[in-house]
Amino acid sequence: MLLHEDKFEFLSHKTGRDSLLLQLPFTSELHTYNTSSNCLEPTPEVKDLGITISHDLSWTPQINRMAENGKRMAAWALSVFKDRSPTTMLTLYKSLIRSRLEYCCPLWNPTKVRDIITLESIQRSYTARINGCQHLDYWERLKKLKMMSLQRRRERYTLVLVWKIYHQKVPNEIGMKFSNNERRGPMADIPTYKHKLATSRSVTLYETSFAVMGPKLWNTLPKSIKSPLELHTFKDNLTSYLLKITDTPPTIGYVAQNQNSILDYHR
Repeated sequence: MLLHEDKFEFLSHKTGRDSLLLQLPFTSELHTYNTSSNCLEPTPEVKDLGITISHDLSWTPQINRMAENGKRMAAWALSVFKDRSPTTMLTLYKSLIRSRLEYCCPLWNPTKVRDIITLESIQRSYTARINGCQHLDYWERLKKLKMMSLQRRRERYTLVLVWKIYHQKVPNEIGMKFSNNERRGPMADIPTYKHKLATSRSVTLYETSFAVMGPKLWNTLPKSIKSPLELHTFKDNLTSYLLKITDTPPTIGYVAQNQNSILDYHR
């Protein structure tokens, strides 16, 4: 089979330093696969549909790229538009900047504090420029502007996707299963990682994936929130519900009582 070396990238995932993959006879051939005159060497990162996937399955490269993109757009908006009124500033932020920080977020939703802070710092810096908010700390600004942290919004997007899967609005490619509970409404089954020899890192990656976090977050919602059959009604009810929950995202210089996930407050 001939591969066009300019259109292919080779990404290798290993489960550990002593991975069985390294012992297989075809591994060396994969690492030096000859396509005409060049070798197809493994690359540390591959970009697919706007998402950067790394060889170690870390989302930090993806998050850093999105953060840089958001910073550039925020700097451009602040330099071009001189009006600092809440209406103008929030319109620019929601239409030009925030969307660049949330693309496909149910997939790469970070759990590392430093990644959460990297994204949150952009919204924190931008809202500090809004008239009437300069003297407030970030948590207070969120309340005054009736905004959610980016961390809370990512969990909201995750819940919206689970709702779509439950109501068969999107394909259920991961085989998410649901059961009915008379008191709590539709409940999602939380899968468990059954590989006994898995490394702790592999278990962490699994436990923080959408397939696990989605059902966990879904099961925290009251029955009344999950019951609407129309998406816009579900979104409105969900937003109202989430705005009532304390929102104190990880921020440099401030100590929060927990990790600020909906799961922490549900416990």
